[in-house]
Amino acid sequence: MSSVAPTRVAIVSFDGFNELDSFIALGMLNRLRPLGWSAELCGPGHALTSMNGLTVQLQRPLEWANEAEVVLFGSGLYTRAIAENSALLDRLQLDPLRQLIGAQCSGALLLARLGLLGDMPACTDLISKPFVREAGVRVLDEEPFHAQGPVATAGGCLASQYLATWVMLKRAGETATAEALHYVAPVGEKAAYAERLMARVRPFMG
Repeated sequence: MSSVAPTRVAIVSFDGFNELDSFIALGMLNRLRPLGWSAELCGPGHALTSMNGLTVQLQRPLEWANEAEVVLFGSGLYTRAIAENSALLDRLQLDPLRQLIGAQCSGALLLARLGLLGDMPACTDLISKPFVREAGVRVLDEEPFHAQGPVATAGGCLASQYLATWVMLKRAGETATAEALHYVAPVGEKAAYAERLMARVRPFMG
């Protein structure tokens, strides 16, 4: 485990963000803190208010995503407006040649607007599916997770666990990932839970 590279993860969030998307990934990935990992919320301004009225202090500015090794976009109430805000998105200069980049639900629309999806299909939630399709993206109707190389998408709030597992497997390997998942899994289901998540992600590791 000592050979695992330290990794900075930017959890990109905006006003109206979905707590499950942002916080589940953040909590799971920070289980690798002993290996030098750090997942932090970043976005515009100093604080954001979630879709359910929770106000949180941002840990990093939006531009920090340009430096991080991993960038994950959550979804939120205002994703469509954010996708049309070129002044805001122009602050992001992401590079899939050196970063892992993932998105949750309507966050797939932001990946499309940033030109990061290319012709790859994407996962999203049922509400977001129509406008993700309007952006020219082929949506996978019955899949919770899909990845191609360094880019991944997940559909459904709790599918954030697949994004986190994908990042850990990519950057930390099976042993460290299994240990982190074992830590967060329900008692009595730990081995089965860890294996189920890794089994979902493994086909996309090549």
